[in-house]
Amino acid sequence: MGLVSSASPSRPSDAGGPGWLAPIAALLAAADADLASRYPDVRSEPQPIHTVYASAALADSRTPAQWGASALELAELHAETLAELDPQGVLPRVRERLGTAPVQDLRLDFEDGYGWREDSTEDADARKAGRTLRALSAGANPPRALGIRIKGLTSLHLRRSVRTLELVLDGASGVPPGFVTTVPKFRALAQAEAALRLFDELERVHGLPCGSLRFELQIESPQAVLGADGAATLAKAIHMAQGRLVALHYGTYDYSAACGIAAEHQSLEHPVADHAKAVMLAAAAQTGVWVCDGSTQVMPEGSEEQQAAAIARHHRLVTRALERGYWQGWDMHPGHLITRWLATYGFHQRALAVAGPRIDAYLRRQGGAVVDEPATAQALAAGILRGLDCGAYSEDEVTAVVPGCDRAVLDQLVQRTSTDSVTGGTDQR
Repeated sequence: MGLVSSASPSRPSDAGGPGWLAPIAALLAAADADLASRYPDVRSEPQPIHTVYASAALADSRTPAQWGASALELAELHAETLAELDPQGVLPRVRERLGTAPVQDLRLDFEDGYGWREDSTEDADARKAGRTLRALSAGANPPRALGIRIKGLTSLHLRRSVRTLELVLDGASGVPPGFVTTVPKFRALAQAEAALRLFDELERVHGLPCGSLRFELQIESPQAVLGADGAATLAKAIHMAQGRLVALHYGTYDYSAACGIAAEHQSLEHPVADHAKAVMLAAAAQTGVWVCDGSTQVMPEGSEEQQAAAIARHHRLVTRALERGYWQGWDMHPGHLITRWLATYGFHQRALAVAGPRIDAYLRRQGGAVVDEPATAQALAAGILRGLDCGAYSEDEVTAVVPGCDRAVLDQLVQRTSTDSVTGGTDQR
């Protein structure tokens, strides 16, 4: 006789004594609840493909459109190079994007891209930044998210950072839609705790909605990845952040320098960068916290040959990041917008060509060279939705590849709904 009755295996058996299985069931129920709380894997808004950093001293409400216009000019100058990078033929779609909504996520920078200025100067720039963010959020084709990068939460920078943030919010007359604060130089868990206390207090003092102040951590230090206790400090920060932490951003050059990498070898492709970002990705997986790749210091400037080389380099770096699951990255120059959108659209177009037939076979219960299971179908559907959300293709283009597969079907697959509930057990498309 087995420990669990074959007649009702879902119920504890009395074979090992009265209620012997109940403590084990309670242990697992507690573990299930804890995992569901820590790893909700729920994020309603789509992840932007990039974050554009612009100095708070220079940026205004015209900045996104100006970056788009500059990108279009550079695209015309290097049409031949871009055509070689565009086997999917997405350049017309990229040009349309650059002319209408070139920036998905914008940070006005009060840190490295701003430097140290007189307090009166930073005060004025902070108020102006708030007005700029409010105007952008209320304008046509606003960035999906926007905000500021403060100087950091250290004993040296705390008062200046808090004052800047308060003045930005004053200038914006509150919290603009999609507002987020980037906290740089994260090294210790106490800094994440300080951010939580700070935002709680700011909401209380300024009468802001609870939870309206969200933040990102920049991973620019080895101590954020591996603490003195041998644990991943950033993983602890994710789980103490109570939903306020929305993303981890990799800081290419600070991190590489802290690891002792020679300047000429500091790169998004260096092994220390790959290790840090892999830890970030594993720690953030299924938590709802996004991971954002860092930047390259190679700008499309100089001679035409130097510009063309930088364009090809950035396209390769963005494609490499997408292949590794980093769906977002930093853009520091208008020229980066061209290759960001080109590489992203091209990647998703190629992915649709592969994922579409596999989704179709999965929904039809057909076999083939690759037989996918629900978890893989979930990943395939999630990839198609990413392409839809960033504009790489339309829903009509998806249904042309997978007849009858609209967004509702893809959403159900991502939620790991059984195929029976999607198709009613037969091909009803």
